Amino acid sequence: MSITKDQILEAFAEMSVMEVVELIEAMEEKFGVSAAAAVVAGGAEGGAAAAEQTEFDVMMTSFGDNKVKVIKALRGATGLGLKEAKAMAEAAPVAVKEAITKEEAEALKTELEEAGASVEIK
Repeated sequence: MSITKDQILEAFAEMSVMEVVELIEAMEEKFGVSAAAAVVAGGAEGGAAAAEQTEFDVMMTSFGDNKVKVIKALRGATGLGLKEAKAMAEAAPVAVKEAITKEEAEALKTELEEAGASVEIK
């Protein structure tokens, strides 16, 4: 016979606070876990389990000393025209690409840094 989550929650609702505390302690001991550690780990996320970041933004913070190389790199990476790429470079700090994979972000960061730009991945 399987007990549902709703049945377990209903049983918890009928328990006193001390009974719940004792149950939690027994579960921690049996499974080798700590409810306090789970709360601390998830606290920054509003109690939810932290998910691994899957989308990244590439931010150019400065075009550095070689603006022409950076503009060329921006054109190649974004498909922008010369005027738009120049405007993007001069608007730094600016998002070059948003919501891309980690691999794409790292490759773009490397390309822009090799051209002379300062870049961050967020």
